[in-house]
Amino acid sequence: MEYVNRTSDNLLKVKKESLLPLYEDLRSADCIVCGGSGRSLHSLNVAMSQIATMKDHKVVITREDVGFPGRGMYDAASKLEKRHKKIILLINSGSGETEDPKSLAEDLEEYLKETDSEKFTMGLITSNPDSSIANIVQRYGNVVKVEGRGKEGSSDAYSETGIMGDIFELGSLFLLQMMTEGIFEDCPVERVFELINEEAPVLGEIVDRIVDSEAYKVSIDFLERRSDVFLGGRGTAEEVAKMTAIRLFHIKKFLGDNVYIARGVNTPRPRAGDFEILISYSGETKPVVNWSNTFRDLGGTVLSLTGRKGSPLERNSDSKILIEERVKLGRPRRFYMRATYVLSCLPILLTERLSLKGLKLPEYILNWYHSVIE
Repeated sequence: MEYVNRTSDNLLKVKKESLLPLYEDLRSADCIVCGGSGRSLHSLNVAMSQIATMKDHKVVITREDVGFPGRGMYDAASKLEKRHKKIILLINSGSGETEDPKSLAEDLEEYLKETDSEKFTMGLITSNPDSSIANIVQRYGNVVKVEGRGKEGSSDAYSETGIMGDIFELGSLFLLQMMTEGIFEDCPVERVFELINEEAPVLGEIVDRIVDSEAYKVSIDFLERRSDVFLGGRGTAEEVAKMTAIRLFHIKKFLGDNVYIARGVNTPRPRAGDFEILISYSGETKPVVNWSNTFRDLGGTVLSLTGRKGSPLERNSDSKILIEERVKLGRPRRFYMRATYVLSCLPILLTERLSLKGLKLPEYILNWYHSVIE
């Protein structure tokens, strides 16, 4: 999976001088407002959720949270200013042009122009430092460029290029995760690059080992069949599930099937022959274990990804993937980032399997489903 290596290669091109101001803003903030859309937002949420669970944690919120104190960023800003000493609006957007995060940046800019508040700053991770969002953020904070696929055109060599924004979305997750760990260790920005160098070969080995496993091959067999797919988890695991669901949806919808998030508002009752992917670090989260039991009782097949061996979820799954990790309480976990990388290979291997059987899925078709249906 060459695209996995390209994500870490791209991160090592980031300049320390470019990352330092954003890193220091994150270290000093006591509230982080996450902005983005689709997979970029989910990757941001996966990493920032680890900041929210640290011993010296920060408040992390998104516009979609029930407790977000306003209809938009303009409404929320005055309330956030009363509750916190320093707030950063952190946006993750490969293109830097997506409407939802652009609206957040525009609203905050309007508030800052009216109030001259010094409690806010902005940050952006993007592949396009000349974008509309970047132009706003540069006036009130810092922009970090993380390369994506580059200028190469559409391709069906997905194992090399990823599908659409995979390289940026996974790369930004990797960078944000290592920034989180650097903040936890209270280290200077140089530590972020050390962590990237340490994790890159480990992450590559995990992906290679699991992709070659029997459980993974069986999963591709099920995905190839005419059946619906369900993905689920709680908390951060649900963000991982959503990132995977978006990409699988592009392919399964083309085949006439659907992909759902477990217990979503439009999630139907599963049928015999359907396939479910469940994610849980502990493997003990009761709702997720119950989903597995119910799904299997109805004749479905369950694949689980867990971080602890011998958990109830692992025992109650048809196929299992273990991404074992032991960390001290309060330290950021890499399990969710690693699970995201592992699951990112599923749609790629599925397209390769279909291609071998004569069904080509050129990227413009997948992009059409992405732009029209989502």
